[in-house]
Parts: sequence; structure tokens; C-alpha cells
Amino acid sequence: MAMELNQSVEQTKQKLSAATEHFKHEIGKIRTGRAHPGMLDGISVEVYGQQMPLKAVASITAPEAQLLQITPFDAANLQAISDSIRKNPTLGLNPADDGRVVRISIPSLTTETRQQMVKVLNSKEEETFITARQIRHDIFHQVEQAEKSKKIGKDERLRFEKQVDELMTKQKTEVETLRANKEREILTV
Repeated sequence: MAMELNQSVEQTKQKLSAATEHFKHEIGKIRTGRAHPGMLDGISVEVYGQQMPLKAVASITAPEAQLLQITPFDAANLQAISDSIRKNPTLGLNPADDGRVVRISIPSLTTETRQQMVKVLNSKEEETFITARQIRHDIFHQVEQAEKSKKIGKDERLRFEKQVDELMTKQKTEVETLRANKEREILTV
């Protein structure tokens, strides 16, 4: 049974790591007032009769701090790319095309917008913590069931719970550090 518990600890570690990676991905989408290609990660474009990720139909670069440039692999998709960015309300961006590339000027964030972005950041952090607590709850339930069915003793359960709590503390610290760095980036004018 100890072998199964060690596997459970490893699975818990992987799940917490996945939750942290998801958090990193999500905060990468939050605007900071500077242009970065990751801002457009969630955009899909209707081309050739189907929805495709923007990355699959164009290259995205940030030649300047306040400018994104999107170069379609097929110039026929230029209008569809522009439309899909313009229609996305969460971005609030207004693309312009010159027939060859789409350019998006990233407006400077106002103090109010920066505060809203920090609120979004904090909610993403809380979602990550909720996920982590659910992972912890599920694994603790498994261990309690193993103890009730006499597969493990109380000492093993406590040792296991301590290992999981250490993993949780490590993950929480990492997420808090990521959030603090992103918040500093958002609030820096």
C-alpha cells in the first residue's frame, strides 16, 4: 500500500504542477500595456471553412513595445484575421491592415484599466488555489478511505497528508510569486 501512496503523491505533484502551468498560461494573456504575441493565444480564425488558431494561419511578432504585427501565411486570410481580432470583446483591440500585414497598436493602459487587470489576475490566482484545494481534498479522501479499510495505519495517513501539504505550500508560494511579478508588470507605467 505504501507503493500506491507514493504513486498518489507523485500524481498529486503532477496535478498541482499542471494547475500552476495553466495559471502561467492564463496570466500570459493578461494585458500589461506592452505588446506580446501571447495576447492573441485564444484567438481563432475562420479560414477555409473551419475554425483554426491564429498561430496556425499567421506569424505574430511584436516589433515595438506598443505594436503587434500579424503576417498571414496566405494573404487571402487577411480580412478574416482582422475581423476575428476586432470581434473579440475581451481584447478590445482595433486591428488595421495594409493589404499584406495586420498591425495592432496596443493602447497604453489607464490607471483604472490597470486596476481591472490586477483584479482579473487575482481571480485567476484564486481559481488556481481552488483547483489545488480540490486536488488536495480528493487525495485526502482517498487516503481516509484506505485507512478506514485498514489498508494503511494512522501514521502512514498522517505522513502522506504532511507530504501533500508540503507540495501544496510549495505550489502556493510559486503561484503567489508569479502573481506578484505579473502585478508589478501590470502596474509599471
